[in-house]
Amino acid sequence: MSDLLRAPAEIKYAEELDWLESIDDNPKPFSWRLSPKMVRLFILGSERADGLDREVPQKWFGDRSFVERSIVTLASDRGLLLIGDPGTGKSWLAELLSAAISRNSTLVVQGTAGTTEDHIKYSWNVSMVIAKGQSRASMIPSPIMTAMEAGSIGRFEELTRSTSDVQDALISILSEKYISVPELESGSGDDNIVFAKPGFSVIATANSRDRGVNDLSSALKRRFNFVRIPVMTNKKSEAEIVRFRTEELLRRHSIDLDVPPTLLDVLLRSFADLRASAAAAGSDDEKLESALSTAEQIGVLEDAVLHSNFFGERALTARTLASSLVGSLTRREPEDLAILNKYLHGVVEPRSKEEGGSWPEFLEGGRDAIATLS
Repeated sequence: MSDLLRAPAEIKYAEELDWLESIDDNPKPFSWRLSPKMVRLFILGSERADGLDREVPQKWFGDRSFVERSIVTLASDRGLLLIGDPGTGKSWLAELLSAAISRNSTLVVQGTAGTTEDHIKYSWNVSMVIAKGQSRASMIPSPIMTAMEAGSIGRFEELTRSTSDVQDALISILSEKYISVPELESGSGDDNIVFAKPGFSVIATANSRDRGVNDLSSALKRRFNFVRIPVMTNKKSEAEIVRFRTEELLRRHSIDLDVPPTLLDVLLRSFADLRASAAAAGSDDEKLESALSTAEQIGVLEDAVLHSNFFGERALTARTLASSLVGSLTRREPEDLAILNKYLHGVVEPRSKEEGGSWPEFLEGGRDAIATLS
């Protein structure tokens, strides 16, 4: 696993999944590798009441009801649509669910304006078709078709970014549970229909900010159970997510660098302040273009940690954190710089005088970063 830039969940947690499967005596739907109870435990972590011989760490932080509803949906014959703002952990939850249920989270279609029906059905190996004609051997199955044949979970990222033609093709798959291959003649020795095996389902994700890009039809909506993932507002839970992801980064890069709790608190409060300001803004020009998600918060901290390790004194400082925050959240100039400057002047400066601590250095670092970008 050390030679992979980013290991999928089923490889990263392979030993843990093997152990959970070995002790799992609960009923399992279809061809699931773990029972619904164990899938939930794998994602949300173990508790003392579970009576396990070892601790299972929490991997997704959020309301347990979202996880339970997602698992129940996948145990039925309906698709699961995880919808929410960018950075709310939709894709990570989809990956964990697929890894726990199918031990394969890599059967993924990425929705874009260029996604076609071939990406969710099949295409052809042109050289084999020229040499031997069209057959099942010369067909290239999509990740969704592969999931159907294996009775596994297929994933569709950013569903609302794909065109209506692609969405319509997905309706047929979710409804009929098979894909017809008209290029193959019936009775030619090659089956011209690919049927889904028990256990097949689709987990799709969609950003709520993409509403109006390619809205889902009412027919497609009926094929999905919706689970809306809200922006994390619980400070304690958000701190756990940021700390969890940052520790993973430090391990991956073999970095021995401490993240002081005081600086983590500065980051959390800064994002909370900026979110409150965005909520009170009268127009889009008065709020940052950034979604200010937990994922972006993690990105700010990762940037600061890496900068401190490679170019700093191998110690995270409030100045470096402020510089990373300004650099990461400035996407429009001069609008975003003006908003951040207003925040530093109106919120951070008074707080620096009242509370002291890391805030004066954070204020100075932020001002220097804005001056550099202006």
